[in-house]
Amino acid sequence: MKLFVILGAVNAFISVALGAFGAHGLEGKISDHYLGVWETAVQYQMFHSVGLIAVGILIGLTDVPMNAAGWLMFAGIIFFSGSLYILAVSGISVLGAITPIGGVLFLAAWVMVIIGIVRI
Repeated sequence: MKLFVILGAVNAFISVALGAFGAHGLEGKISDHYLGVWETAVQYQMFHSVGLIAVGILIGLTDVPMNAAGWLMFAGIIFFSGSLYILAVSGISVLGAITPIGGVLFLAAWVMVIIGIVRI
């Protein structure tokens, strides 16, 4: 339980820091298109940081195994947001092929949350 709450809080912190960096440190240094890519990465990281915290709380409140949901969500942050951050600052378009893997991991995580809740 604590692990996913901590991972969520750490990722939320990183999301806020990277959001501020994008707004203040990258403005004028990368194109508006890539600034939008950066903002998407920040948003999805924050959404799923809250999701990780929720998974941690749900694990603590129930006996439903949600570890898979937490790990899938964490991996999704790395693949989805991580690839978009690197893409935004490097312009290496092949990294865009990694982003959908993160999206699928996010979807799988939410399916696992749904299954876990239905089992309560």
